[in-house]
Amino acid sequence: MMLDIVGKRYWYFLGSILLLLPGIISLLLPGGLRPGIDFSSGSIMTLHFEQTVEQSELRDEFTTLGHPEAMVQKTTGTAGGSTFLVRTFPLSGEQKDTSGQVVQVSGRQKAENALKQRFGTMEVLTFDSVSPLIASEIVRNSILAVAAASVGILLYIAYAFRRVRKSFRWGACAVVALVHDALVVLGIFSLLGRFFEIELDAMFITAVMTIIGFSVHDTIVVFDRIRENYGRRVGDRLESIINHSIMQTMSRSLNTTMTVLLVLGALYLFGGVTTRNFVLAMLIGVTAGTYSSIFVASSLLVVWENGELKAGWRRLFGSKQVAKASS
Repeated sequence: MMLDIVGKRYWYFLGSILLLLPGIISLLLPGGLRPGIDFSSGSIMTLHFEQTVEQSELRDEFTTLGHPEAMVQKTTGTAGGSTFLVRTFPLSGEQKDTSGQVVQVSGRQKAENALKQRFGTMEVLTFDSVSPLIASEIVRNSILAVAAASVGILLYIAYAFRRVRKSFRWGACAVVALVHDALVVLGIFSLLGRFFEIELDAMFITAVMTIIGFSVHDTIVVFDRIRENYGRRVGDRLESIINHSIMQTMSRSLNTTMTVLLVLGALYLFGGVTTRNFVLAMLIGVTAGTYSSIFVASSLLVVWENGELKAGWRRLFGSKQVAKASS
């Protein structure tokens, strides 16, 4: 069955706009993203108590310890007891005198002693601490990595498709598709941060880079088939060639995506809490990447090649310029 995907391209563009708009608005508003300690500095620990502990009680205890800013989140941990993910400002280190004797225990040790005294047996499953300097460096390097990847992909596709007329457009369409996928993930996580207090960590950047690679790979598969059909279907309209190419590669794209989503779904349900946000970002990004490769990148190529972008610009702003000139 041949579906006219390219013919309904503006409906897919509208779907992308409706999907992106809430997230973009959330990103533009103050507090657009909720950074974790990897980006804002601080300490984060996963605590497991053998007995049942109330979330409010644990938060009150951290307030008593001098950390009213502590964010306490109950998680699904090992069977029995209670497991919490706790984030605070950086905990102080231990202090020693000139002879090397400890005169003041570290903030972590102080917290552990107080929690064990009040709640009983406790185990620290994970503990991470990031300084402000490292946090700012991670942010800067993450932005540079995404920008460098986008430029590299654009240049590579332009070179790989150099025998096709105006190959730069093909690379630009692929970059637009990957930016689309990254914005979908960022927007959804911005909304999740506002409503469910989900934070971003360094693993999130890994997820975004992986999503970019997956999206570009899927787009290149479609573009490569379009390039092949250019030579086989001489004289056909561009829309017909691209639509035929999409239909030839759609089953492969969907099958690949489904196998990836099944693995990610299992990891999300049965994996540890420390990787849950990474897997969630991958689930969203892989789905968005498949959508953009099939419905956005190729359709955008048609719009560009047919001069519809320039025509639309003239319709939107040309009449205003004519009216201004006549007045």
